[in-house]
Amino acid sequence: MSTASHIRGFEIDSPDELAPRDAPEKIHLYLKHFPAAGLPLRVGTNKAVHGLASGLIANGVDVDVWCEGDRDSYTVTPEGYGIRCFATRARYRTLRLAPSLVSHLVSLRPERDLVVLNGMFHPSVYSLSRKLKNLRIPYVVAPHGPYHPMLFSKRPYLKWPYWYLLERNALKDALALQQLDVRHESWARRLGIKVPVIATENGYSQSDVIDSDRLRWRTEGDVRVLYWGRMAIHTKGLDVLLEGFERAARAHSMHLTMQGPDWDGELATLTKLITSLQITDKVKKLPPNYDLPATRVLADYDIICIPSRFEGFGLAALEAMLAGRVLMIAASAGIAPHVERSGCGVTVEPHATDIHLGFERLLARRAEWREMGLRGREYALDHLHWDGIARRTLTQYQQLLN
Repeated sequence: MSTASHIRGFEIDSPDELAPRDAPEKIHLYLKHFPAAGLPLRVGTNKAVHGLASGLIANGVDVDVWCEGDRDSYTVTPEGYGIRCFATRARYRTLRLAPSLVSHLVSLRPERDLVVLNGMFHPSVYSLSRKLKNLRIPYVVAPHGPYHPMLFSKRPYLKWPYWYLLERNALKDALALQQLDVRHESWARRLGIKVPVIATENGYSQSDVIDSDRLRWRTEGDVRVLYWGRMAIHTKGLDVLLEGFERAARAHSMHLTMQGPDWDGELATLTKLITSLQITDKVKKLPPNYDLPATRVLADYDIICIPSRFEGFGLAALEAMLAGRVLMIAASAGIAPHVERSGCGVTVEPHATDIHLGFERLLARRAEWREMGLRGREYALDHLHWDGIARRTLTQYQQLLN
């Protein structure tokens, strides 16, 4: 795999050869809901910010993560980055920033500091971008997802006004838009965003890796399929997943487990859909398991399926690769090219027919699942560690600032 870094259409061919001589002295990563104590890291964006912060520290950069919570605090993590929490009583989605955060901004200097704003369609990200613009502090926006047309198809009466009044302005004044896949640039360009786009994948930490001696592959018996993620029917394509699974289960002995949080209150609708497809005996719904590392949970299944209508990267898919599992992943997900290069699974469009065919392709290769899973695991270990990702990201920041 090429290690070239992409910045709005041009490449830095050898990022490892460029020393971070003009890199920012300090990088601040803002994620409003990041845990002030550092743990537990239960949400994908929390894991991503933690991983990038840890990787940047390993590459010699001073890093703070900013969040908002019940009280002002400052904690230094075992990885070496700081967590600066700013006290607020405001609700989660609000344009109001914590007063102590606003006060802290005056200590930043344009020539030494860089701020990375993490979040999509979040009022606090917009408000903080306005403060930074007024202070001439360079900032990068990392939405953790693509501005895909399907994003605007749910609640368009809210999304489009927000886009034109707030989101677009936060992006157009940014130093860059940080996306999880270089292919996602096209969606931002179609919406008129002209700032540089940099690509930064999600990665793994060493604590995510389980010993290979624990891995097993079943060559006979019922096929265990797992969907691992939020119970968000539209975004995650759970309706088409169930339809595609129902068609495949007519000819094969299969069971599907759907495990994850129901933040949007869609579990009842999901249950009705399962009942209407007459597959209640083949589908099980479970709450998230935060007691075990994700890779340990995923290793108990045969196929991990994530057919989202739009997906930033697909951290669960990376965890599945580390667990040596075979994958069915949405073609638009940032991790999809890595799945294809490693040969550990198939990519599908979010349609029931395509998902059905994806199952058939994987089931026809059951004798190869061990080999496929090990290829995916080796690829992830070699190419998707946070230290290397952070090094390439730092090179892109440096190039932008220069």
